[in-house]
Amino acid sequence: MIAEETKLDGVFLLQPKVFGDSRGFFLESWNQREFQAATGADVSFVQDNHSCSSRGVLRGLHIQLPPHAQGKLVRVVAGSVFDVAVDVNPNSPTFCQWVGFELSAENHKQLWIPAGYAHGFLTLSERAEMLYKATEFYAPEVEKCIRWDDNELGINWPILDRGELCLSDKDKNGLSMREFVDQLQLS
Repeated sequence: MIAEETKLDGVFLLQPKVFGDSRGFFLESWNQREFQAATGADVSFVQDNHSCSSRGVLRGLHIQLPPHAQGKLVRVVAGSVFDVAVDVNPNSPTFCQWVGFELSAENHKQLWIPAGYAHGFLTLSERAEMLYKATEFYAPEVEKCIRWDDNELGINWPILDRGELCLSDKDKNGLSMREFVDQLQLS
């Protein structure tokens, strides 16, 4: 496994070793020992999730707060997405900074997003299926949604036509970064 550090502390773009021939390919999608050696993160996963989205679906930016903050290991098994991690910690030197990568069934890349970062993705292909491992169980009582198009974040989503976007009501009505930070300070 090759781990590429990003500008966000603890967020890694991972490239597993892929063994391919005329029959297809084989890869280890998860290996605790290699993951820990590559990232320095000692994690336990408690939940696997599988999502399927059509072209233009944008999900996020989602985060679960303590005591149920989730780390996520994200990969695409069909199609492609633009996957984003955002530093939403007001005390961090990279607060409001983001990283984004194309994850696809073809490139086999994975993104490790530790607890404390918001996550979202935009489906680029006609259909995309994602698998992700989570370090905490889903806890809607501590889930927050931050606007995908918040000006303070300035995420450069690869959108050709805004009319092509498909968002849930939750994602359409997400908090601004200022509202999110205000809610953090009140809790």
